[in-house]
Amino acid sequence: MTCLLPDATDTIERALAEDIGTGDVSSQFTIPEDKVVSAVMSTRTAGVIAGIPIAVRVFQRVDPTLNITPLAEDGQAVSAGDTLLTVTGSARSILTAERTALNFVQRLSGIATKTAVFVRLAEGTRARIVDTRKTTPGLRALEKYAVRCGGGHNHRFGLYDAVMIKDNHIAACGGITAAVQAAYSQAPHTMTVTVECDTLDQVQEAVEAGADIVMLDNMTLDEMRSAVELVDGQAAIEASGGVTEATVADIAATGVDIVSVGSITHSAVSLDIGLDINIT
Repeated sequence: MTCLLPDATDTIERALAEDIGTGDVSSQFTIPEDKVVSAVMSTRTAGVIAGIPIAVRVFQRVDPTLNITPLAEDGQAVSAGDTLLTVTGSARSILTAERTALNFVQRLSGIATKTAVFVRLAEGTRARIVDTRKTTPGLRALEKYAVRCGGGHNHRFGLYDAVMIKDNHIAACGGITAAVQAAYSQAPHTMTVTVECDTLDQVQEAVEAGADIVMLDNMTLDEMRSAVELVDGQAAIEASGGVTEATVADIAATGVDIVSVGSITHSAVSLDIGLDINIT
């Protein structure tokens, strides 16, 4: 799978500055400056990989003389024990870059792996699995990239690229119809308008107001099926709220177009990946 990697230059710089500070004293105090080693980054559990190019850039940023060979691609399913990359060069440099490189690959691979599980569970339905804005501050672009590597799709990236009218907007604006009309009077024609609905009556009003997407918030399966019939293709339908591995298949089978899952980013467990050094 080919995933388009976002620019991560600033993120890498901040991560390295946070970890290295004024220098890696453990490596400087214990390892001769001219010590050369090779190291292997490998998986300890099965999963879907994301973040290899980021790891490569971390090693290069610490020491441009390191020889790095990626042996896996982002979006690739791997088994325990698979080699992801090798790196040869200064032992000090490799150890200085190790944790930051692993942090990126472990975190992003955890998201890709969890996303792939949800995508597999929704197979055979029309529903696509999408992420949310429940991401680690400062890492949203990379975490949404990892979702794509896992076979999922991205929801809006922020508050700026799509209109989502939620319960508080509805309350403050004076109703769904008023909120939708206000949004369409100012939004460009390329921008979608989503309305979050708690009831079938709200679904009806959102459709009649012309919403592009109707979000079914924490509805039961019966309510979702009724909403699909009610909308009848007049808008896209998104199911949201408390979606788990145990419920996603049934939710997707109701006929909704989109299932948004916050847990694929906010609750993903980092994939177990390690770096082991071999002295050359």
